[in-house]
This record gives sequence, structure tokens and C-alpha cells, in this order.
Amino acid sequence: MSRRVHRRTLLRGAIAGGAVAVGLPWLEIMSPARRASAAPAAPKRIIFWFTANGSLPAIWTPPSDLSIESHPIHAPLAPHKDKLLFLDGVDQKIAYESIGDGHQTGMACLLTNAAILPGTLFCEGSCEAGMEQYVGWGGGVSVDQFIAGEIAKGVTTKFRSLELGVQVKSATVWSRLSYAGPDLPVPPREDPNQNFNDFFADLGTDPFALEVLRKKRKSVLDAIKDDYTSFNARLGKDDRVRLEQHLDAIRAVEMRLDATGQVGEACEVPTVELPGPDYQQNALYPVTGKAQMDLLTMALACDMTRVASLQWSTSVSNVRFDWLPLILGEGHHDLSHYDDAAGDAQADITTINRWYSEQFAYLLQRMREIPEGDSNLLDNSVVVWVNELGQGNSHTRSDIPFILAGGCQGYFDTGRVIDYGGEAHGRLLVSLTHAMDVPVDTFGVAEHSQGPLNGLAL
Repeated sequence: MSRRVHRRTLLRGAIAGGAVAVGLPWLEIMSPARRASAAPAAPKRIIFWFTANGSLPAIWTPPSDLSIESHPIHAPLAPHKDKLLFLDGVDQKIAYESIGDGHQTGMACLLTNAAILPGTLFCEGSCEAGMEQYVGWGGGVSVDQFIAGEIAKGVTTKFRSLELGVQVKSATVWSRLSYAGPDLPVPPREDPNQNFNDFFADLGTDPFALEVLRKKRKSVLDAIKDDYTSFNARLGKDDRVRLEQHLDAIRAVEMRLDATGQVGEACEVPTVELPGPDYQQNALYPVTGKAQMDLLTMALACDMTRVASLQWSTSVSNVRFDWLPLILGEGHHDLSHYDDAAGDAQADITTINRWYSEQFAYLLQRMREIPEGDSNLLDNSVVVWVNELGQGNSHTRSDIPFILAGGCQGYFDTGRVIDYGGEAHGRLLVSLTHAMDVPVDTFGVAEHSQGPLNGLAL
């Protein structure tokens, strides 16, 4: 009969420059029977994608059969329609109970489902202390930061989360999407040039040094071969299977490391058109945004983070889309305030929204091109398109134009349009925690987040 093996037993060997040891999984020979662990899978990711100033509700929602090939806004998303969920009738109810103007509440409450804190930070020297209309920062942790914190309890990545921005510029309640907690806004990284260095400098290591590392990584399992053969003879059938699964998992990681220098088979230093030091100039908005998308995609592929956001400008965004054939040619926020009957302004808003749809489609395509085993980065993720308003000219926080893309490893039943008829957006935030395997029953204000939205999950 085999003797019991201590749980700290190691398989040992030697490689050039020193000894190596490989820890064992929990085996029956160590304790009463335990079920074998499943083979490691690609991680889930969640990405929030923000654009501003609401939508055009009359045309935003596509047909129920998702025939969007000729849709005035969403046609660029047609190649990905089987990966999409359009959510209609989801209301930011907490915004109507919070102090602050439409854009302030729409932004600060969007991922927190919590009211804005009172304060005098943004009154530009003209407000009187104690008057409730003078606002501070958001009043709760945002769902992206909550999920990131829960993931960090079991997994260490290079970045707990990544917040990227495209010409956000200001630091006010109008411009902060993420919160580490009440009164703790998280600023986005706006400089793609600096992001490139911060994310990928260690992938540009001296080629000779990388080759040395690769050889060391490749030799670990080879070095313990003799010890493994002797040890394996002492095990029962089930323990042998467990040990093989454990070593196969190590070998899979080593192969990814050998291929790329980081976990993730597609991980490499990306080829990115960087905007240079003038990345804040309005004319470079498209270049800066594309660079941020390329950097984000590769950061996810390299498993540098599991949680991210990409914030295009800010609420009250007045970016001038001079590269588009606009009729009036005014800034985005100015155009959003025209009456519904102002045809030229409505046409320009449609053109701007379609341009954002093109950018969204670009990100989804880049993610679909990243293979992960038998799947891809998009299928292992959920990308959530959010906006601080429903309709710009009336500043509604009802019928927010939410779009989800990606199944998050089969959690979401995609390829549909769902009308929720006025459900609180806090329930969507709860759904997202469930999709990312850190479920909560409520998020933010409990009254407006009683469980996940029905019908989203498979």
C-alpha cells in the first residue's frame, strides 16, 4: 500500500544555474478523496465603453430581428450582431433622487447606482455653503472597481483595472466614470504614448535576455522528469490523472510564456499609430481613440487586467467632428440641444452616433481576432456601451442606450433586443457582477437594484 504523501511534497530537478521544484496538486494520497480540478480556462473580462450626450431614441433601437445592415446608426455593427444585446427601457432611477444636473447625475450615478455627495467642488467660487444643488463627487464605488477588487482577491494581474480616456481633459464630476469608493474618483489614462510604455516596456526586453528566460521556462518540467517517474509509480490511478492534469496546466502556461513573454498566446508588443505629444488636439481625436483601443485590446490579450474602461471624452462633450461630413459642423453637446424638429442637427447627431458605432465595431473586431483556445477574446468578455443620458436635448436619464457585446463565456444570451419597460439600471449592474462570477444581490442603492435583470442570461 502506498504511504501517505505530505501536501507540501515537491517534484525536484536541476537546471543550469540552480535547482527547480514543482508543487503538486491536492491528491488522494495526501487526504480523503477530492475532485480533480478542471483544466484552466481563459479568464473573463469586462470593458465599459462610454460615449456622451445621449442618443436619438426615435431611431436608436434596432428592429427586434436585428436587421441592422442598413440602420442609420448601427449598420457598422452588422458583422457582430449575433454578439450583441440591445437593452431598451432601462432607466437610471437613482439619478432622479440625486442632487446635481442631468449630466452630473447621469455620469456619477452611471456605474455606482449611488447619489452624488453634496459639496462645493464645482461651483467656481459662486455657490453658497449648505445649498444642496452644489455637488461633490459620486457617492459610491463603481461596478467596474468593485469587480476588479473582487477579482484581485484571487488573481494578481499587472493592473487591477485599466481606465483609458480619449481627450477627457478635465477633472470634475462631469468627467469621472469610475470610483474606488464614495468621494474617490479614478482618473482615466489619456496619453496613449505613456500607456504604450507603461503596458509594454517589459515586453521589449533585450532579445538575448528573453531567450535565456525562455530556455529556463522550457526546462522546468524536463528537469523534474526523473523525480516524476519515481513519484508517479507510488500513486493510484485517480491521483495519476490529477498529477497529469496539473503538469499539463503548467506546460500550457510555459508554452504561452515561451511564445510571448506573457500569459496569453496572442500577447506581443502591438503595432500602434501613436498620436504623439499633441494627443489632446481635437483633430487627433480619431487617432488617439484608435490607439487606445489597440493598446487596450493587447493589454487584455496579455492578461494585464480583467477589468477596463474606455471613456470617449466626457459628459457634456463638445468635441467637434470636423473629419465627418456634418451639415452644421457644431460641437457634439451644442448639437444635442437642438429641438427634435431641427432636421440638420438631428442628421449631424445621427452621423456622430454612427461614427461611434464604427469605433465600437472596430474594438469588437480586434477582440474577435484574438484567439484564446477554441474561443476568442470577445466571446470570453462583455463590452458594455454606456451613456450618461437617454436623450440629449431633454437630459433624460430614462431609456439609457445600453448595448452589451460578447457572451462572457456563455453567460449572456446574445443576438437580441430586449425591452425592459422602465427597469432600474442598477439591476443591470447586478447582472454584470453575476456575469463576472462575483455575484451580489444588490449594487449601490438597494431599492433600485433588486437582483439581476431577467432574460439576459442563458
